[in-house]
Amino acid sequence: MEYKRFANGCALVVVALGLAACSQGDTRQPVQTRSADEIMEADVYKGRGAPDSTIWDIFKARPDAGQVGAVNKYIWSASLQVLDFLPVESVDPFTGVITTGYGTPPGGGTAYRATILVSDPALDARSLNVALTTRSGPASASAVHAVEDAILTRARQLRAIDSKI
Repeated sequence: MEYKRFANGCALVVVALGLAACSQGDTRQPVQTRSADEIMEADVYKGRGAPDSTIWDIFKARPDAGQVGAVNKYIWSASLQVLDFLPVESVDPFTGVITTGYGTPPGGGTAYRATILVSDPALDARSLNVALTTRSGPASASAVHAVEDAILTRARQLRAIDSKI
């Protein structure tokens, strides 16, 4: 019985030494694998690139609905409504410029021409610049202020109407 134990122990030592000798001569090279980004680009996105949006974009802050391009939509609409007696020559909602031709206001005798610049997306007086001219030169400062006040008042009314919906 003692001999069997000794023989089993010797066999176990020989096997352990044999395995240890085999592992020292291992000349395997590490496997080269692609990075996770390369795998996603090639296999998942098919070379089209990652999408610009994800499902998590629904939790991001949304832009103000009161903007048209880079201008405030309420000031923009109010400008067109208040000065509807003037023929519109050009509009550009991305730069915020409205240019009109000469027209006479209802009940007035002087023809005016206006250039309106809506320079900011905020519903604020600093966002609006009005330049009025008559056929004989620049309009009076009081006329310009009256038009600016009318536009801003109408813009606030439009926003109030919009917020009730």
